[in-house]
Amino acid sequence: MTTLRLRPEDPADAGPVRRALAAAFARPDVATPPELGLVDELRGTAAWLPELAMVAEYGGEVVGYALLSRVRVRPDRGADAPALALGPVAVAPHRQRVGHGTAVVQAALDAATELGERLVVVLGDPAFYRRFGFVAASELGLTSPWAGLGEPWQALVLPPSTSEEGPPPRGEVIFPAPWSQV
Repeated sequence: MTTLRLRPEDPADAGPVRRALAAAFARPDVATPPELGLVDELRGTAAWLPELAMVAEYGGEVVGYALLSRVRVRPDRGADAPALALGPVAVAPHRQRVGHGTAVVQAALDAATELGERLVVVLGDPAFYRRFGFVAASELGLTSPWAGLGEPWQALVLPPSTSEEGPPPRGEVIFPAPWSQV
């Protein structure tokens, strides 16, 4: 019986991850989906958190991917606060609609929670992300260049690691430069 294995990406996974992303985001009007460049460029920045780049492996093949990378929340007053951006999330077309996407996203969110992270933002289908607890980012006082897209701009508050932690940050979400290409 073949089972789904969820784990952080390792350096040998770069090629298989690119193939999974290319297949999942393939469009006839684009030779190389921008999501490939995003992941490649994030790998070389301080936003890259290797323990939060999750792969889903099935039968020895990387069939799914969920990346959490560092972003900052700039409040009206005070210092920037750390947060995470979820994306890209991809599942190879031949393994879609069998739960691999849900599993790899949940594995990434669980890893972030274990690391004491508090806030995750995503731009995506509300029907998919609602199952993890994402809500409209505006409800949490978060803005970004994508806030004008409405419902797809979402956020999730992760459980606090201690009872002394205050509320999650509010303000403008600042993305690292590689995000400008998507």
